[in-house]
Amino acid sequence: MKLSTKPFKIALACDHRGFFLKEKIKKYLEKKGHPTLDFGTDSEVSVDYPDYILKAAESVSDGKTARAIGICYTGIGSSIIANKVKGVRASLVKSVREAKLTRAHNNSNMLILGSGFLKKQNIIAILEAWLKTPFEGGRHERRVHKISNYEKKHL
Repeated sequence: MKLSTKPFKIALACDHRGFFLKEKIKKYLEKKGHPTLDFGTDSEVSVDYPDYILKAAESVSDGKTARAIGICYTGIGSSIIANKVKGVRASLVKSVREAKLTRAHNNSNMLILGSGFLKKQNIIAILEAWLKTPFEGGRHERRVHKISNYEKKHL
């Protein structure tokens, strides 16, 4: 499997519990040459994650960004709301292996992180795996196509 290295535009969004992690990831992405589009939030003041996560997911759906990253405390709510957006395949990831598999098998275009459930030493490795792992296609293409067909009929 050849790893992808070409920079692409990435949307970022978080709630108040994901703010510091979003800022860390934003700096890292920009250092690696990935332009970012930050949908907020911009502080630790309590906010509702759907207000921000939806904007990032919609930027993927609309083609304004190639991928997105959403962060809240558990990642669960962000994953649920992001997957309501047509064309978004958001995956809640807690390990490097999950990050690789969600790209290789599901062609995930939105990474969801739970800031309260990640080991700090794993965050960059998870991010790198998700950024660089290409979609394998093959039998997985058929499965992703079924998701897209469902969306065309029902969303």
